[in-house]
Amino acid sequence: MRIAYLSTFYPFRGGIAQYNASLYHQLARNAEINAYTFTRQYPSFLFPGQSQFVSSSDPVDTIRSKRILDSINPLNWHLAAKEIQSWEPDLLLSKFWMPFFAPSLGKVSKILHKKNTKSIGILDNVIPHEKRLFDISLIKYYLRWQDGFIVMSEQVLDDLHQFVPNAKYEFFPHPIYSHFQPNIPLQEAREKLNIPPNKKVLLFFGFIRDYKGLDILLNALKLLPQDYHLIIAGEVYGNFNKYQEIIDRLQLQSSITLLNHYITDDEVPGIFSASDVCVLPYRSATQSGIIGVAYQYNLPVIATNVGGLQEMITPYNTGLMVEKIDPTELAKTIEQYFNKNLKEKFSANINLFKSKYNWENLAQAILDLYKRILSQ
Repeated sequence: MRIAYLSTFYPFRGGIAQYNASLYHQLARNAEINAYTFTRQYPSFLFPGQSQFVSSSDPVDTIRSKRILDSINPLNWHLAAKEIQSWEPDLLLSKFWMPFFAPSLGKVSKILHKKNTKSIGILDNVIPHEKRLFDISLIKYYLRWQDGFIVMSEQVLDDLHQFVPNAKYEFFPHPIYSHFQPNIPLQEAREKLNIPPNKKVLLFFGFIRDYKGLDILLNALKLLPQDYHLIIAGEVYGNFNKYQEIIDRLQLQSSITLLNHYITDDEVPGIFSASDVCVLPYRSATQSGIIGVAYQYNLPVIATNVGGLQEMITPYNTGLMVEKIDPTELAKTIEQYFNKNLKEKFSANINLFKSKYNWENLAQAILDLYKRILSQ
């Protein structure tokens, strides 16, 4: 069986590239697979971060891929499809996380569909967190040319059914990231970050975007006793000024370790090893790759009950949910976690999630879905 995997791969960086690399390795064990990626992923003026590409100081999984797809040049899409088709794949696998990519990915799927290549879309989201004009039309176009789907949360499945009621799909939550280096001792990790060993350490990790609710967490931190400490680790999408204003106004500087830059793979073990709990104060969500990183380090999660976050936490008893998106409720839940000493209990329970939702099982789910598509 031949699989053409069209998505974000090296030299692009970030969680989506990491996801694709981990899945690529597992699929390669049971199939021939070629990776294809973008010549241009985002136009520079549309990309809110510092860089789309890995740097020499950020060692990553350098998947060998062919850069063939320009996301904004329609004249390129037919050529990209022709390049993939020349390899005669049985399956085109793509990852969909925002409507911006629907025209290019959808066009390639459409062209290969006419050549009897089946297409499976891995859906991070169907309806985006930050909605824009024409989103619905773009989403419909991409979904139309997929024969099946991998969905990672019930929220995504519900959204998919709005557009494709009879969709063929496999449900598979975001697997545990396993490519990072292992934990280091807590005291060593905190020394590296200049955090006293006796602090109760909260972690906000990942790209900083409005819907992720960092402002909610900052206001909650002000309500907590002085022995709480917050690590903010991630590159800001947009401007950090609004968060800095809150930090200054609430005089939280001494209670925060601020790492507001792109976090390289080498930095990840120390950050998670220094923390007592990962906090996701999101205003909206479908699923979260951050939970997949936290669970690699057996780090429990406190999250607002939005989208599919609960599905990765409550059934496995690996963290606490905050029912109201509010600083006071978040602060109460954080104190509950520490007052009841829940870290050890929740950490042990994470192993159950790890045993089910790994890359090997995801790869098998995709192959099973492909067989089901062929049989119907």
